[in-house]
Amino acid sequence: MGREEQIEEREVLDSIFPDEIIGDNFSPKWSVPTKTNSGGDIDEKSYRITIKPQIENPNAPDTEPPTLLLTITYPPSYPDEAPLLDLSLPPNAPKPAHLDLSIDRPTLLSSLDQTISESLGIAMIFTLVTTLTETIENLIASRISDIQKEKDREAEEAEAKENAKFHGERVTRESFLRWRGGFRAELEKKVEEEKVKKEGEGKRAAKREEKLTGRELWEKGMVGKETDMEEEEGLEDGVEGLKVG
Repeated sequence: MGREEQIEEREVLDSIFPDEIIGDNFSPKWSVPTKTNSGGDIDEKSYRITIKPQIENPNAPDTEPPTLLLTITYPPSYPDEAPLLDLSLPPNAPKPAHLDLSIDRPTLLSSLDQTISESLGIAMIFTLVTTLTETIENLIASRISDIQKEKDREAEEAEAKENAKFHGERVTRESFLRWRGGFRAELEKKVEEEKVKKEGEGKRAAKREEKLTGRELWEKGMVGKETDMEEEEGLEDGVEGLKVG
C-alpha cells in the first residue's frame, strides 16, 4: 500500500470530520491534491484533527471541555507502518482543567499502541481518533471523580466530628476497657479516702473523750449510773437492818 491508500483514507475522513480536519495555520480543511489544488494541510502527508472530548462535570457544568489537536503524519508505507502522531493544544488556548499535556501526552499517545498494532495493514486514523477521545474522556472523568471523592470524604469527616459532639465517643472494646480501668481506680481511691476519713474522725473523737469534764461525762451518761445503783443497794441494806426484834 502507499500514497493512493492514504489519499483514499483522507477522503473518507473529510466526510466523517468535516469541521475537525484543519491544515497549517488553521487553513481550510485538506482536499485531495490535484493538478490545480495543492490542498490546505501542513504538507501533503500531514494534517491535524481537532479533538473535543465530551466531559460531564457536575461541580462545574458550565466549564468548556478541552480542545486538542492530533497531528498525523503518514510514513511512506502507511498503513503497513504506524502513523506518526503528536498531541498539542491550539495556539493561545487556555490550559484545560484536569489535563496537563506536559505530563499526560506520553501516556495518552502510548495508549494507542495496541490499537495501532492490531490495525496495521488497514486504514486506522478514525479508530485512533475515537480511541484517543475516549481515553481523554476517561482520564478527565477519573480525575473529576477523585476530586469529588476527596470532597465527600472531607464532608463525612466534618459531619462525623460534628455528630461526635452530641453522641460522644464510639464505644469499642478498647475504649470500654480503658473506661473500666479508670472507673475502678477512681472507685478504689474514693473507698480509701473514705476509710482514712473515718479513721481520722475516730481518733479525733477518742481524743475529745479523754478531755471531757465530769459534768460532760455525766451528761453523756458515761458516769453516774453505777453510783446511783450503789446508793440504792446501800439504802436497801439499811432498811433490812431496821427490822423490829
